[in-house]
Amino acid sequence: MIVKMKIDADEKEISRLQKYLIDKGFGIKDASSESVTLFGILGDVKSLDPEQIKVFPGVESVTRISSPFKLASKAFKQEPTIITLKNGVEIGGNEFVVMSGPCSVENEEQLRIIAKAVKESGSKILRGGVFKPRTSPYAFQGLGIEGLKMMRKVADEYGLAIISELMGTEHIDEFIKYVDIIQLGARNMQNFDLLKAVGKTKVPVMLKRGLSNTIEEWLMSAEYIMAGGNENVILCERGIRTFEKYTRNTLDISAVLAIRELSHLPVFVDPSHAAGKWQMIEALSLAALAVQADGIIVEVHHDPENALSDGAQSLKPHKFEHMMERLEKTSKVFTKQVNR
Repeated sequence: MIVKMKIDADEKEISRLQKYLIDKGFGIKDASSESVTLFGILGDVKSLDPEQIKVFPGVESVTRISSPFKLASKAFKQEPTIITLKNGVEIGGNEFVVMSGPCSVENEEQLRIIAKAVKESGSKILRGGVFKPRTSPYAFQGLGIEGLKMMRKVADEYGLAIISELMGTEHIDEFIKYVDIIQLGARNMQNFDLLKAVGKTKVPVMLKRGLSNTIEEWLMSAEYIMAGGNENVILCERGIRTFEKYTRNTLDISAVLAIRELSHLPVFVDPSHAAGKWQMIEALSLAALAVQADGIIVEVHHDPENALSDGAQSLKPHKFEHMMERLEKTSKVFTKQVNR
């Protein structure tokens, strides 16, 4: 439920109404801008009669939000959410942001080669997995916290922010210390304990869509994080499971447009996990730019034939450079710009 106050409403009128609602057990979330005083009422508002609120002095209108997700809803906040990282990168603004790096952090030499290459091509955020959720228990599982420390060291050398996937609550303190963005993978989209835990932090969270989840379920998971107090949520469409087996997953490019209609949160595309084939990455990245995604997260490896994970979907540095050049040129006709 959203309450809009009159232009001439004073602080006493606003405070009196908010105190009344808080005393009844509801939460208050301010959504005001320079031109309007607006706040949301959080909680189970089914029993709350809008007419009860309208009688308070200074109230202009009361509107119920019909969607089950409230804080993530565009009805609650019209302006796009912009997340600013420590290195100055803005996510959700006018720039098309590219996150890139290896699927798995293997060693410092590998990471340094790739970090240097992606930085020179214009990427500003280094991605890399240190805990790898693998289908096979015999596959490489990652370097763990030592890999995370390695990422931080190398990224700092090149002025890059870092994003890495958090698998469970037991390592959340280390992630808060070392990363700029916490990634929650598709398999953890509905790990509600983990969603609540990252909701208590202020670190930006990239929430990937689950393999078989609807857009509403995806946004409800974002709502869990935001309800905990962390509003720095980035959504990521990474392909969903369909009957098609030619590609690793099926990229639901229309999901980006749906999020644009439903939510104020920034939304990214992961063409690497969607396709599973490096040959498709550039075209799918251009498609993400065309539908006004806020950016992409792409896998890059200098020696994909010998990569410990996902080599088949990793771009070699020269292919990544070519893609970045095309994105930069193509972006001139779109709202989002690629600035290298």
